[in-house]
Amino acid sequence: MRKYLFSAGFALLVAATSVSMAAMTPPAFASGVKYIVNNMPITTGDIQHRAAFLKLQHKKGDAGQEMIEQTLRLAEAKRLGIRISDQQVDAAYQRFASGNKMPLAKLDAVMTQSGVTKEHFKEFIRAQMAWNQALSARYRSGDGGAVTEQDAVRRMLDKGGSKPTAMEYMLQQVIFVVPASERSATLAKRKREADAMRARFNGCATTREFAKGLIDVTVRDLGRVLAPQLPPDWAEQIKATKVGGATVTRETDRGVEFIGICSSREVSDDKAAQMVFQAEGSNDKDADALSKKYVDELRKSAKIVER
Repeated sequence: MRKYLFSAGFALLVAATSVSMAAMTPPAFASGVKYIVNNMPITTGDIQHRAAFLKLQHKKGDAGQEMIEQTLRLAEAKRLGIRISDQQVDAAYQRFASGNKMPLAKLDAVMTQSGVTKEHFKEFIRAQMAWNQALSARYRSGDGGAVTEQDAVRRMLDKGGSKPTAMEYMLQQVIFVVPASERSATLAKRKREADAMRARFNGCATTREFAKGLIDVTVRDLGRVLAPQLPPDWAEQIKATKVGGATVTRETDRGVEFIGICSSREVSDDKAAQMVFQAEGSNDKDADALSKKYVDELRKSAKIVER
């Protein structure tokens, strides 16, 4: 279900358009509230940017309805506790530019001159990434016609593939808690403490012993986690860290955290097949159907007011 970025046609279109648009004057859009979706406004400017985005892709569609759906998706992701950081969005934007052999400044110019703007494009990326996670959570929960482990294996074998393997990690999370009211005063000090403990980390067996003399430090055993299930904010760091080591520290809403890698092993079983199958988007038709059903449910319960 990694369809959250862009079609190949759009990628080629941006590359081809970037040269011819150099002398164009960016369109000016007036902006007033057009829709209110569950108390969240959608402006005429938002809709005009989306219309420009559709035009750039040579796609037909209702820009207003697309913005309503995007708003619903973002709200649902927020309800589920899904957060896509600015760093993740910027990294995806950079990958898109690199994949099209374009410097960032050139991609920025294409977005501006077409009337899309990089801000609108980045918000589209954020929404698609968040929605992907929401769909994955719904699949894992078994709601809405989830792909079972056995189905995943059968479909892979039917396509001539073999049952995939996946890395399984045993993880431990260490949180140096920083209350919101004390964040500005103590965050830097807590980060130094977390960095010092991380430097001493040499396996999960001694973590709680190290934490005993420290104030407001939480150690959580996360158990066994398959690679496709790793939290997006931590996944790359976890994969790059050796067993017995710890990721670099990160500032989060809770304070300062790092994750220790207790052990890892390669597993090949039906659960791994299911996770890999869903992560790779091998079931696009089912995912599209689930996405439509999910959005339709959100629409039915939403309050949508046209101004």
